[in-house]
Amino acid sequence: MVFKSKNFCIVLSSPSGAGKTSISRRLLKKDKSIALSISCTTRPRRRGEKNKNDYIFITDEQFDKGIKKNEYLEFAKVFGYRYGTLKQTVINIFNKKKDALFDIDWQGYQQLKQSNLEVVGIFVLPPSKKELVKRLKTRARDTKKEMKKRMNLVQNEISHFPEYDYVVINKDLEKCVEQITCIIESERLKKSRLIDLTKFVNRFRI
Repeated sequence: MVFKSKNFCIVLSSPSGAGKTSISRRLLKKDKSIALSISCTTRPRRRGEKNKNDYIFITDEQFDKGIKKNEYLEFAKVFGYRYGTLKQTVINIFNKKKDALFDIDWQGYQQLKQSNLEVVGIFVLPPSKKELVKRLKTRARDTKKEMKKRMNLVQNEISHFPEYDYVVINKDLEKCVEQITCIIESERLKKSRLIDLTKFVNRFRI
């Protein structure tokens, strides 16, 4: 008998450039029981980004309305722009019997843990500071000013790793994805999440 597991939230956090976006893409491709929770943001759309695919791009006024209506599970300000997760987004994912994958920072993770949802936090570390700087330069997505801001925030972001359930080092992307896949599978096998487990075990009573 294969037991179904209660759906839960999987949070991936890391300093910029540690690879969580690449990891997320591979997890979504590998495991069809996971769906990405797409965040709302007030920041401008970058070249190649699609609305409702990468982010839900909204104005500050729309974001304020959402806060007043208590529509967000979590929200935070990063680099002068606001990001947040709509409650309805996660409800829709759970209604599809899938686990929700979050690509958010420690601020969002702390708020999410205070909700009534089951949350598993995974912090992704780069193999070294030198490698982190190299990755940020290679992706060539940030201005020099933004790059400096990101590096100034790295130490603060990394200092929050003890708050997470798991920590993985992204030295090799494929190996890192494999480790996170194992974490997710283990979490799905927790007896507290297995549906109808007690009913099944009761069948063995004499």
